Amino acid sequence: MCYYNGQKVTKAEYIELMQLEKYIADIQELKRPTVLGPESPQMVVLKPNADKSDFDVTTMRWGFIPDGIVNMEQVKKFENGYKKQDGTFQTGYDTENARGEELFWINPKTNKKKIYYDSALDRRCLIISNQYYEWHHVYRTNKRTGEPLKTPDKYPFAIKVKDREYFYMAALWNPWTDQDTGETIETLTMVTTNANPLAAKIHNSKKRMPTILPDQLAWEWMMSDIDQEGINKLAVFQFPEEHMEAFSINQKFQFTGEDPYPVTYPELAGIFNSGESNASQMSLF
Repeated sequence: MCYYNGQKVTKAEYIELMQLEKYIADIQELKRPTVLGPESPQMVVLKPNADKSDFDVTTMRWGFIPDGIVNMEQVKKFENGYKKQDGTFQTGYDTENARGEELFWINPKTNKKKIYYDSALDRRCLIISNQYYEWHHVYRTNKRTGEPLKTPDKYPFAIKVKDREYFYMAALWNPWTDQDTGETIETLTMVTTNANPLAAKIHNSKKRMPTILPDQLAWEWMMSDIDQEGINKLAVFQFPEEHMEAFSINQKFQFTGEDPYPVTYPELAGIFNSGESNASQMSLF
């Protein structure tokens, strides 16, 4: 889930986080309507400095590279999988997303920590976003058998926070050095949680969503020294559906290089009712 994100912010805008403002320079990465996770793109993030007295606007590779991987050849095997000597295939690992419920999971058999464990404790950051994208799955019925088809039709949606030009997603980062070249890069994973009712209705295959944090909680996630229990609570925070809005968009939006635009699909009639997410709002920001 959440492999496509929107990062389009005009350079005249400011990042406002607990009254701390920093002008957004002319960052090219903030001019992209869509960001494709499988391509390991550079994502714009807010990262606290060493003493957490301020934060920087920087870019990181979307696709968390854990410790112990020595070069890009191993990175490709880790992410894409590879054929082992016995002829079986080792499946690759998806590290664009990290489940908020499992950041501190320890394998009871090996006592090995989750790869995000140390980053969750010490390297928390925020992804800046204007909207993210998910697919709604519809299984048509086989006219001959009456059974649902195995392959669903997929309809893309854009999901936003109401009345906000941008918002913050919880994320974790890890520095990684290529032992062949000596180059060190910062790598990133987006934290996810169980979807709220609106997001679950759209992302009906997995019912997950990014961990979107209101300003005060975003500040706490990134800048505060909080214990493991506090980190866990923030990692699984479920952003209220009444503060979100969503609309179906054009197919293949991720390949056009243009802003996604609203499209009404007759096939979804009766599934999504216009205005259903426009419930009265409490103050979040």
